[in-house]
Amino acid sequence: MFIVSNSKIVNNIYQSLQSTKDLHVSSILYGEAYTGKKTLVKKLYPNSVWVDGSKLEDVLNALGNYSQIIITNYEKIANIDAINFNNSSVIAIYNKKSLDPRLESKFAFIYRMPPLSERLEDIELFTKYYTQEAREIFNISSDVELDSNDIDLSQNFRSLKSSIYKYLLLKQLSDEDLTYTLENYFEKHYSGSNVYKKMLEVFEKPLLKVGLKLYKSQLKLADVLGINRNTLRKKINEYT
Repeated sequence: MFIVSNSKIVNNIYQSLQSTKDLHVSSILYGEAYTGKKTLVKKLYPNSVWVDGSKLEDVLNALGNYSQIIITNYEKIANIDAINFNNSSVIAIYNKKSLDPRLESKFAFIYRMPPLSERLEDIELFTKYYTQEAREIFNISSDVELDSNDIDLSQNFRSLKSSIYKYLLLKQLSDEDLTYTLENYFEKHYSGSNVYKKMLEVFEKPLLKVGLKLYKSQLKLADVLGINRNTLRKKINEYT
């Protein structure tokens, strides 16, 4: 499903590509990976021939046989000088923050797709979309509010979606689910020396973190946990 971006910059790119769709021109769309470049191009060119830039032979073959092609992973083309667009209509997708200067003369139109960190309106739009999608998949009926700290934009849409799904999934874990998850974790890490101490940290670190967040007092937290305050302070120092 394609969602229209709320970003003015992205919509301008979309409209520009649409206006040159039927022309024999070359365009390149560059920017960080997972910013929606491929999705945008697929919306405009659903029936075009797609080739992977990491396979130079396939690219050259497509250029020689088709009038309109989409080249993904253009940053992986080994020999830039070997590419001649001739009379083909080409859209190249380049997954890097900055464009190789050698490519500037090869393309008639150059577009930069900004990362999600520069598209606050899209963060809100897609956070709502992925949250609703996850709620339907996990059968969550209650409303969900995510804090900005729960959202990961390090890999744009990929990490945004992953962080939302992970957040909602973890929120739904039952005691039985948690036990099963821990058993799988222990099975993978039950090796080496001092295993007990390492595994104990898995429990204690989040327990103390949440406790300090809730009670905001070591004295109160020590009482709730039923341990000596000096013991609590020692454990806090150990994990921070």
